[in-house]
Amino acid sequence: MLSNLSTLNRVSVHTDLFDLVGHTPLIPLRRIFSARPGVELYAKAEWFNPSGSVKDRAAREIILAAEQSGALHDRVTLLDATSGNMGIAYATLCAARGYKVELAIPANASPERLAILRALGAELILTDPMDGTDGAQQEAQRRYAEDPDRYFYADQYNNPANWQAHYRTTGVEIWEQTQGRVTHFVAGLGTSGTITGTGRRLREFNPHVTLIAVQPDSPLHGLEGLKHMPTALRPGIYNEALPDASVEVATEDAFAMARRLAREEGLFVGVSAAAAVVATVRLASMLREGVVVTILPDAGFKYVSERFWRE
Repeated sequence: MLSNLSTLNRVSVHTDLFDLVGHTPLIPLRRIFSARPGVELYAKAEWFNPSGSVKDRAAREIILAAEQSGALHDRVTLLDATSGNMGIAYATLCAARGYKVELAIPANASPERLAILRALGAELILTDPMDGTDGAQQEAQRRYAEDPDRYFYADQYNNPANWQAHYRTTGVEIWEQTQGRVTHFVAGLGTSGTITGTGRRLREFNPHVTLIAVQPDSPLHGLEGLKHMPTALRPGIYNEALPDASVEVATEDAFAMARRLAREEGLFVGVSAAAAVVATVRLASMLREGVVVTILPDAGFKYVSERFWRE
C-alpha cells in the first residue's frame, strides 16, 4: 500500500483541462509503406488531446485569447460553425470553464459526433447537408449579425488564434520530436490552421522543409473536416502560397487507408487522418531520403457507424 501511495505521489497532477492540450506522441508508420533506407514516416496522434482531436489546440488558443480580450465571458455564448471536431473541442473546454456553446453543423455529421456534442451540452443548429460546412458557416454568421451582443463569434475559419495555436505548439513539438530532422510535413486542409501555423514554424526552424496540403478530389466527398478549396469558401487564414504542393485524395482511397491503418498498424483513425496518410505514402514513394511527418487529427470512434469499416 505504501509503495502504491509513493507511486501516486510521483504522478503529475493537472489542475486545469487546458493543461492537457498538446504534447501528443509521434508514432512511426512501418507497415503501410514499404520502407526503404533513408525514408522515415511518422504520424502525430492527436486523439491524445482531451476532447480527442487536433482541434483542442485551436479551440484552447481561441478561448484563451477571447478571455484575455474580454470578448468571452459568462454573459455570452460561444458561437461557431463546425464539421464536428472543433465543436467537440469548444464544448469540452467551455464546459470546463462554464461557458455556453452554440454550434452550426451540417445535419449529416456522423451520429457519434452529434451525440457527443449533445452530451457535452452544446446547442446544435443543424444545417443543410448539401451546403456542407460552408452552409454552417453562413448560418453562424447570420445569427451573429442578428444578435451580436448575445454571442462571442469564435469564427475558426478567420480567427488568427487558430493558426497561432499550431505555430506555438504543433510545429515546436514536431521539431523537437524529430530532433530537427523533419524534411516534409503533410496536413489536411479544413480551416487550414494546422498547415499554416505548423508550416510557418517549421520553416523558421528550417526554410527547406517541404509542406504538402491535402484536400478532397471533389466538391462532393465523404472526408469530414476537409475542404475542396477550389469550390469552397476560403478561410481568411488560408495562405495558398505557403504549401509547396497540394495533393487531392479520393474518398474511397481514404476509406481503404483507414481500414489498412487499423488492421496493419493498429491505428484506429478518422477519415481525414486516413486521407493525410494516403498523401504521405504517395510522397514517400517518390523520395530517396527524408523524414516525413503527418497529422492524424482524430481516432475512428466518431465514425464507427460508417459502412466502409465493414467492406
